[in-house]
Amino acid sequence: MKDKHFAYIIRCSNGTLYTGYTNDLGQRVVKHNTGKGAKFTRGKGPVELIYFETFQSKSQAMVREAEIKKMTRAKKLKLICGELV
Repeated sequence: MKDKHFAYIIRCSNGTLYTGYTNDLGQRVVKHNTGKGAKFTRGKGPVELIYFETFQSKSQAMVREAEIKKMTRAKKLKLICGELV
């Protein structure tokens, strides 16, 4: 998916949620699972991609990432289940 940007949520093996941004979703999940992703996810693998949104620009995706990061865990879970837009 060239020229696509993503805001995403992964679930770590301990149940915690991590929200991030990338322009290569598949490779980013691989990095998280090999301990080369965010410091937060190191030692918490394997991780599972559970939610993502696609954007045309990096800035749009990063704005959405920041919005999601500000959400409570409960709101993130509702977003993942499609109960929150």
